[in-house]
Amino acid sequence: MLHLTRKHYFAYALICLIWGSTWGAIRLLVRDVPPLRAAAIRFFLAAIILLTIVLARARNFSLRSREWRALIILGISMMGVPYGLLFWAEYRISSSMTAVLFSTCPLFVALFTPLMTRTHVPRRAVFAMLIALGGIATLFYTELSLSAYLLLGGGAVIGAVVTSSWASVFAKREIGEVNPLLGTAVQLSIGAVVLCGASLTAERGRVSDWNQTSLLALAFLTVFGSIVAFSVYYWLLGKIEAYQLSTINLVVPVVAMAEGALLLRERLPALMIAACLLVLASVAVVLRAEDESRLSLSVEADTALTEGQLERER
Repeated sequence: MLHLTRKHYFAYALICLIWGSTWGAIRLLVRDVPPLRAAAIRFFLAAIILLTIVLARARNFSLRSREWRALIILGISMMGVPYGLLFWAEYRISSSMTAVLFSTCPLFVALFTPLMTRTHVPRRAVFAMLIALGGIATLFYTELSLSAYLLLGGGAVIGAVVTSSWASVFAKREIGEVNPLLGTAVQLSIGAVVLCGASLTAERGRVSDWNQTSLLALAFLTVFGSIVAFSVYYWLLGKIEAYQLSTINLVVPVVAMAEGALLLRERLPALMIAACLLVLASVAVVLRAEDESRLSLSVEADTALTEGQLERER
């Protein structure tokens, strides 16, 4: 595993900024277009653009049978199922609440990581993620509700969280050598097929209203939310641990709230600012935990080696 550089931090920040903006765009899109249909069209357009880019680069992007199998599984578990659930959920609950619920993703990734990869998750990182979740809860406690309507949407988001968390660890284990552009294009294609089938089954007869707002939202989600963000995500997944990258979902609600304050002039109380700082500080701890863990192991190994040499010299 490489030591994190400015390039890695920039990629991390870019994903946070883009995905922090997608929740509002999804909310705008599903007001006028049935949610499963909207998600299918988003992935279909993104897949065509990415495949065109891959072919234009004229490189040998051959895949082994195991990698094809992994990409098909990821197309369903990373793209099709979770995003179908998320688009459907945003038809029922607010974008901010969706982002808050999805921010539990790092804890599920931390749970799946040792089970699927036998990789140790530093205890310090787990504690930091719990603290960050406390900060997230503080940010949005006023929106909590126990109505059946909201709980149904919230349940869909949790289902998306569990599925995508498992998929993140699976991707780390299975497609580390796959080109990020090609891998993303294949997954988007599979996801589009899954969502298209679901839409034809569940949304038959529903009308889409393609106006300027819905078209702009679709364009943003296709180009930035899918092509740019997922390509950078899979590149970065090859550099850092899955549980570290999953902390993006802790930053996303903060980004969404900041954009609301800056662009929509929404009120930003001091308590929310303090909670944001707590979340960001916790994320910094998680990102540094792996480096510090490796440093500790390196020191212990060097100490053991030195002691062994001294023992032999005696």
